[in-house]
Amino acid sequence: MTTASTPVTVSTTSKARAGSPTGRQKPGRQKLGPRDKAGRVHELLTEIYPEAVCELNFTNPLELTVATVLSAQCTDERVNQVTPELFSKYPSAADYAAADRGELEALLRPLGFQRAKAGHLIGMGEALEAHFGGEVPQGIEELTSLPGVGRKTALVVRGNAFGLPGLTVDTHVTRVCTRLGLTTAKTPLAIEKEVAAQLDEAELTDFSHRVILHGRRVCTARKPQCGACILAELCPSADEA
Repeated sequence: MTTASTPVTVSTTSKARAGSPTGRQKPGRQKLGPRDKAGRVHELLTEIYPEAVCELNFTNPLELTVATVLSAQCTDERVNQVTPELFSKYPSAADYAAADRGELEALLRPLGFQRAKAGHLIGMGEALEAHFGGEVPQGIEELTSLPGVGRKTALVVRGNAFGLPGLTVDTHVTRVCTRLGLTTAKTPLAIEKEVAAQLDEAELTDFSHRVILHGRRVCTARKPQCGACILAELCPSADEA
């Protein structure tokens, strides 16, 4: 597979795809460096997902932080089914801090892992009240100090609630960027740094949304639809599918 540090090639026709089984370049291909390739990937994804946004429903930073914590090992669609009642019953950090654990667990039961998730939300409310005046902070270190909030969640909150760009690396971003040859890294943080370096900072949040949508709809884990993929000519994995 082509690495992110070496030039990649793009076919000048719709039939030829990047990366042949023999490892030889097919004639007539245009060479693209890593940054140009990443930019072209985003350009093409923008064509098919022009209005890509976070698929979790929220109206403020607290709601997004809660929804993102709840989305662990659960679909966004399922989270969106639970959060209207949750947000109505617990509109503030103080409400989560004072929540009855049994009642909160019952509300979260459809999402699975309700005991752990209820613990995260109660702990988050307590931490926000104790250290941040009941408001969700914007900094990575401050956000990740909250129970249940890792770097991925922090980047989702920063990018979508505060407009601070960041590359969120989930399983879809990992899979798609690896298949495209935009990264050879193995950890989320290393992938984030490697791919982010190939894009303009202002593009990072939108790039995340579009790659996640593409991973869900086209470049799926078990059966990628390479024949219908707009990125096939850029993808060294397309010939292997």
